[in-house]
Amino acid sequence: MTAAAHNSADLPPTISEWSAHRGIPLMRTLATALLKLEELTGVEAFVLPYPPEVQRALDRTVLACLERGAEPPASLPELLAWCRDRPVADWPVDLPDDAVGPGDLLLDPESSRPTELCHEWAEQSADSASALRDRQIILTALRLCREHGQEDAYTEFRRLLVTRPVLTAAEDFAVSMDHVLDPVKELLRVIYQPVPDSYLSGNNYAVCGRCLTLLTPLREGGWWCERDRCRRKGPPPVSRRIRKDEAGELLQLERPLRQFVTGPGRAEVELEKRLTALGLTVRMWPAYDAYDVHVTFPDGRVWAIDVKDWAHPAFLGRAARPVRQEPPHDEAFWVVPQDRVGAYPGYISLYERNRPASAEGLRLLTDTELIERARHALAGAGKRRGGHDARS
Repeated sequence: MTAAAHNSADLPPTISEWSAHRGIPLMRTLATALLKLEELTGVEAFVLPYPPEVQRALDRTVLACLERGAEPPASLPELLAWCRDRPVADWPVDLPDDAVGPGDLLLDPESSRPTELCHEWAEQSADSASALRDRQIILTALRLCREHGQEDAYTEFRRLLVTRPVLTAAEDFAVSMDHVLDPVKELLRVIYQPVPDSYLSGNNYAVCGRCLTLLTPLREGGWWCERDRCRRKGPPPVSRRIRKDEAGELLQLERPLRQFVTGPGRAEVELEKRLTALGLTVRMWPAYDAYDVHVTFPDGRVWAIDVKDWAHPAFLGRAARPVRQEPPHDEAFWVVPQDRVGAYPGYISLYERNRPASAEGLRLLTDTELIERARHALAGAGKRRGGHDARS
C-alpha cells in the first residue's frame, strides 16, 4: 500500500535532519528528471533546450559539485553516465548516511533506464506530479467503488493490476465484459496504454515469468526486466511470448502503477498463496484496502498485514504508520520480501532508525519470518486444542 505523508513534527531526529542536507532535494530533482527523460524517445532527450526538469537537474548537480570544489559533469550525457556507472554514495554531494547504500545507482547499467531506487527518490519529490500518479489512480478507484457500494469491484481491480499488467486486444475485450469491474471501466481505459515498439524483438514481445511485466530486448541479445528485485535473481525467465501480428493493440499499465502497485502486489499475492497453503483463511485488500492481507486462524485470531516491496529501507521507515484498526485484528505487521533485506545491508535497522515515533511499535518482518511465525501460531493453537480435547 502507498504510505500517507507524515507531519514533520512527528518525525524522529534522523528524519528531520535530512532537510539540512542539500543533496536530498538534488536527488529528488534528479530522479524526477530521469523519469522525464525516460518518457522521451530517440534523440529528443538530447536536443536543446532540455525539458525544464532536466535542465534544472543538470544545473543543480553542477552547482552542488562546484560548492564542494569537485569537478562537475560537463554535459547531460556525462551526468547520465554518472547516474548509470557511479554509485550515488561516491558523488560529491551532501547526503546523510541513511540516504544511499554503497552500490545505489539511479540508472541501470545494462538498459540505462531508471532503477527502482530512482523511482522511489522521485516518489519523495513534492513538486513531481508523476510521483503521486499511483496514489491518484488508487484513490479514484476507491471512490468509484465506494460510490457504487461494490467492494468486490475494488478487490478485482487491484488483482487485475497485479496479475495482468499486460493485455492483448482479446484480453482487453474480456476485461471490458467483466461486469464486476463496471465501476472502474473508464479508469482502466486510461491506465492501460499502448505498448511502444521499443519492447519488440523482431515480431515478438516477451513477458517476465517472475513479475509479469513486459521485458525490454537488449542490443546484444537477451531481455531486461524493469524490476530491480527480479534482476537480482538472474536473467528473467520468459513466461509468455506475444506475436505483434496476433496481439492486436497490446496494452500495458502505465509505469507508476507497474512500479508502485504491480510490483508490491506480486509480493502480496505470493504471500496470499503461502498463507492459504498453511490452511489459513485469507482475504485480500479488505474494507476497500484498509490494509493488504487479512488472515484468520482456526481459533479465530486475526492478523492484519501490509506488504511493502520497497528497495530503500530509509524511505520505508519514513513512510511507516500504524495499520488501521478496521477490519478488527489481534496483531498487525508490515512485511517486506526476504530478498529485499538480503540485498541491502542493515535493511531492518535502517527502517527502524527512520521510523516516526507514531509507528514505533510497528514491526517489520520478512515474508519468511511471517510464514514461520504463522506456522508456530498454528502449532500452538493445535496443542491448545489437543490439551483441551484430552481433558474433556
